[in-house]
Amino acid sequence: MAGLKETPRQKMMGILYLVLLGLAATTVTDHVLDAFRNLTVSLETSTKNVQSTVNNTFTSFEATNLKNDAVRARPYYDRALKVRQYCSDLDKYISDIKTELITKGGGIDEATGDVKARADVDMSPRLMTRAKNGHKATELKKRIEDTRSKIMGLLSPEEQKGLKLSLNAQDPPPRLGIKQTWEDDNFGDGIPLTAAITALTKIEADLKNTESDVVKKILGGASETQIVLDRFEAVAVAPSSYILVGQQYKADVFLTASSSTSNPEILIGGQKLNVVDGKGLYTVVASAEGEKKYAGVIRVTQSNGAVKEYQLPEQSYTVAKPSAVVSPDKMNVFYIGVPNPVSISAPGIAKDKIKVSISTGSITGSNGAYVVNVSATGKANVTVSGDIGSGKSVVLGTTEFRIKRIPPPRVKFGGKSGGKLGTGAMKAQNRIFAVLEDFDFDAPFTIQHFSLFITKPRGEPQVFEANSNAFTPAMQAAMNGIVSGSRVFIDNVFATGPDGMKRQLDPIAFTVE
Repeated sequence: MAGLKETPRQKMMGILYLVLLGLAATTVTDHVLDAFRNLTVSLETSTKNVQSTVNNTFTSFEATNLKNDAVRARPYYDRALKVRQYCSDLDKYISDIKTELITKGGGIDEATGDVKARADVDMSPRLMTRAKNGHKATELKKRIEDTRSKIMGLLSPEEQKGLKLSLNAQDPPPRLGIKQTWEDDNFGDGIPLTAAITALTKIEADLKNTESDVVKKILGGASETQIVLDRFEAVAVAPSSYILVGQQYKADVFLTASSSTSNPEILIGGQKLNVVDGKGLYTVVASAEGEKKYAGVIRVTQSNGAVKEYQLPEQSYTVAKPSAVVSPDKMNVFYIGVPNPVSISAPGIAKDKIKVSISTGSITGSNGAYVVNVSATGKANVTVSGDIGSGKSVVLGTTEFRIKRIPPPRVKFGGKSGGKLGTGAMKAQNRIFAVLEDFDFDAPFTIQHFSLFITKPRGEPQVFEANSNAFTPAMQAAMNGIVSGSRVFIDNVFATGPDGMKRQLDPIAFTVE
């Protein structure tokens, strides 16, 4: 069989593996051991990428061939599943061997990312090739050959042409007149433990590449199989079955599998259509709303001169009144002082063909995404117009919105709006805040003024004034002198929001613990 060319990456990793084995046979240095570990990581990454390709191949086949023509595609799919199962069984066996090697090698060293006993040249032959341990390498070789044989048995002679499987366990050619088995070449004397793990990882990569090549070969055959067209069918295809009053309904009516030499005659409701390339274009103006139906006939002149008719099954479409959808993105009102995002669409009309306007305030944006800005309380009407074809624009609808001011914020001190607060927590604060709770818009408030009242146990009230949200030095000094049982009261709080309106906020009171 002719060989399938390997990718440059596959060639590079194969050559690098052989070079590293040669180096390991002469001397085992940290550089050589690190190179084996790096090769293992690269092989693992490559295997994951190939696995993703295999998964995508199955997913694509299931969504197309298997879904659209299950009877013809099922045999190909079942063969590919057998390939997947054969490869999965062998992969699990290899993975179990790797786990055993890593475990007996002391596990993974976090510093190197490699097995702790990676330089050990006795562990691999002791676990893999010596008779008293059961010849694991010999069993692995047998399983590789069995898997390869079973996979090839799933392929027809035609499918086997041009396909060379990456998976094999052939003995290497003699080196310097010395012949060596596949088992000893990969796991025998002088092979460091990390090199044995790399060898197993390379087998896993070869196994996954084999699975990918064979699955693609099998599933690709389903797409290459010729489909015999042995019947005719009348078909009507419309770009849309939902249109607006004033728009045109268009549908392609044609005969599938028609000969290039035939010129069918197509009639809809007795009206003869203009036929081009075997297709007739049916056009009618929608003058009233509701469900509309039509049927027709296609006549084909046979080679003997006889005329054969194919009835077009009854088709239907719906005509609706112009309409629009205006969806506020956050609340059912517009707020003064903040941008109000709005989504606007109209069924049956492209977003770039929609125009919007507002009765008060301003609205900006395009392609369905708009922002409304308003400045006075009351109501606003958003009107939507659309181009329904031939440059004709109609009003699709008007929606009324309420305009409200942003709700007042709550005064916060130490993250609270009143209650009890410890002495330490109270002294650590040096300002108050105006916070909007449960409000979806970003609407910051600036505090312009507040009064601070401090009453110590059996003491006279102290009153302070500030013209920002920060404590004045006098306030801070007084706060540093509070004791348990003191009362702190914040009142006369005035703040300005994004709408520019100055508001007086509710007072808050605290008891010092």
